[in-house]
Amino acid sequence: MADLLPAPETRLPATASSRFLVLCGVLSVVPGAIHVFLPDGGAGVIAGLDLARDGGRTIGLFAWAGATQIVWGLTMLAIALRYRALVPLALTLLLLERTLHALNFWVLKPGTHHPPESYAVLVALPIIALFLALALRHRG
Repeated sequence: MADLLPAPETRLPATASSRFLVLCGVLSVVPGAIHVFLPDGGAGVIAGLDLARDGGRTIGLFAWAGATQIVWGLTMLAIALRYRALVPLALTLLLLERTLHALNFWVLKPGTHHPPESYAVLVALPIIALFLALALRHRG
């Protein structure tokens, strides 16, 4: 594993933004694991979706999304803990991802059912923007 990663950066101390990115990493890995490892991926028991018709496909999509959440979460953790010069980039990408989620949940493809994440993303957007601004200010 050591051959895959460059040497960690020791010159950059932890900041509020890097600590926030740790939280975001954990908050990505945990639901990702739920989507991958729960029998219904959380589609029924958490999101409240009716899985009676074509549930296998929905569960498969949840598992696919969970796999990407786990990988993205681990990437955020690696950046926050070892490669802090990349914190502003990771927060920018996180802000873009969450903005796209919000647009799809509420504007581009709104549905009649809104899982918990559709509300959480609205709360998260300004908080991510705040920590991105702090990271950029700290850098400058």
